[in-house]
Amino acid sequence: MNKVNVNKSDLLDTLTGSIVVLDAGLHVVYMNQAAEMLFGQSQQRAVGIPVALLLRSHEVLEHLGLALSLSDPQSLRECVIEVAHGEQITIDCVISPLALSDWQNHLLLEVHRVDRKLRIVREEQVIHQQQAVHELVRGIAHEIKNPLGGLRGAAQLLESELDDPELKEYTQIIISEADRLKHLVDGMLGPSRLPLTESVNIHEVLEHVRHLVSAEVPASVRFVRDYDPSLPEFQGDRNQLVQVVLNIVNNATRALDGAGLIELRTRVLRQCTIQQIRYRHVLKVEICDNGPGVPEHLQDKLFLPMVSGHPEGSGLGLAIAQRLVRRHHGLIHCESAAGRTCFSILIPLENDHVAH
Repeated sequence: MNKVNVNKSDLLDTLTGSIVVLDAGLHVVYMNQAAEMLFGQSQQRAVGIPVALLLRSHEVLEHLGLALSLSDPQSLRECVIEVAHGEQITIDCVISPLALSDWQNHLLLEVHRVDRKLRIVREEQVIHQQQAVHELVRGIAHEIKNPLGGLRGAAQLLESELDDPELKEYTQIIISEADRLKHLVDGMLGPSRLPLTESVNIHEVLEHVRHLVSAEVPASVRFVRDYDPSLPEFQGDRNQLVQVVLNIVNNATRALDGAGLIELRTRVLRQCTIQQIRYRHVLKVEICDNGPGVPEHLQDKLFLPMVSGHPEGSGLGLAIAQRLVRRHHGLIHCESAAGRTCFSILIPLENDHVAH
């Protein structure tokens, strides 16, 4: 039998997982091609640098030290790290001590990026949660609107039989309150019409909303725009998209409470999965503010009806916005921490070019 000589670095380069080999001083000895892409650093430039310059995570560094001192494998799940160019990513990693001839007392760090997978799982949870709540609201709305109609009709009949104007004031209160409850229930259900598709320029939508809001907020609320000029127009309902963007921007201005920064950014994502469908090109609109952030207990409930972080809020705006974007086969998600809240609107640009 012929022996096949395989260079171990060539073998590691064939792996899809990111592999980094470290010496006893936790300096980079080797990186495979997947690791070069993940960390945005070529092996030639990375060799010899401390791993702390490659990734920033106290937790990972602590487990690397444990693996060295105990000569025992270590593993981490869903650990947030910051890579050299400042991006924060979520990873699973395994740290294994090595005892090879030329890699004595070395560590093998195997990294798998999982934030995209986690995002897809979270999106699916949000969608299923919204669908369940919407069905519940539809059932409740039906049960409420029927007696409301009877109540309003009875009040009108009673009013027609009354001669005393003072008594008619009470029937008018009944009628107006019945109408108010009907409008509230209709608001919980959201718009009933389907999108009226036309060619939409997302930058025109963003600028329209910016002008509307700028006229109502103090000069201490500033807008920063970062638009991708290469973005094509796409088929959508302009009025519904204005409603979506206006709702999110208004929430941002309320969070800033009179002073702060709102960023409007557009980009194209390639090979992006939304609602279990992979699209070649997806529009990403980011609306970010530097306010105090969404309270942690609300972050998983933001897009449910009747949930609001503002005392005067109805809790319907984001739920309706999510429903309108889903009618465009898209999705809204939010990431928030103290000092930065970012809503991302994802909408496929080419519905005829999808891969299931």
